[in-house]
Amino acid sequence: MPQSLQPKSEADQVFEQELLPHVNALSAFAYRLSQDADDAADLVQVTYMKAYRAIDGYQRGSNAKAWLFRILKNAFINEYRKRQNQPTKVDYSEVFNLQEDDTSNVPVYLDLRQELFEHLLDDELTHAINSLPVNFRLVLLLCDIEGFTYEEIARITDVPIGTVRSRLHRARNVLKERLRDYAEKKGISVQRKS
Repeated sequence: MPQSLQPKSEADQVFEQELLPHVNALSAFAYRLSQDADDAADLVQVTYMKAYRAIDGYQRGSNAKAWLFRILKNAFINEYRKRQNQPTKVDYSEVFNLQEDDTSNVPVYLDLRQELFEHLLDDELTHAINSLPVNFRLVLLLCDIEGFTYEEIARITDVPIGTVRSRLHRARNVLKERLRDYAEKKGISVQRKS
């Protein structure tokens, strides 16, 4: 005799209706932060796992996207700090294989997903954004790419609005300086500082 399906709990309904629709935005943001497709997928998975566990703390009808982005940001920062404290790991078998290979000038590994994402923006712009310190990159991506307000960014990053504005201003100035020559090559007139 087949078992009847249990009705979904309210928490499951909220999760499916309000949180799951943001998976694409979370994936794109995670990729921009981590700069690695596998790490981004892991971040999104961890984010949804933590969100599901904390669903009782979520207020139905509130800004689900901002809530999820805050969880993702915290997971990213925790992983970033963990990696900063770990020594660099070297796979010696890969080093020996490269030495024995006559075609060592050919790229050994090509991640097509990374190639596709990197070419969505010009390489110079992508490199300039990725080279920003993580706190600057975070607010820049949240504001200029994801479209969050300063207030939402302040809640996501756990910093005052003034700090958000300051970091965003500084990030944009750093980008402007780093991209000045590139802009001129593209025919965009840029005023030099006196």
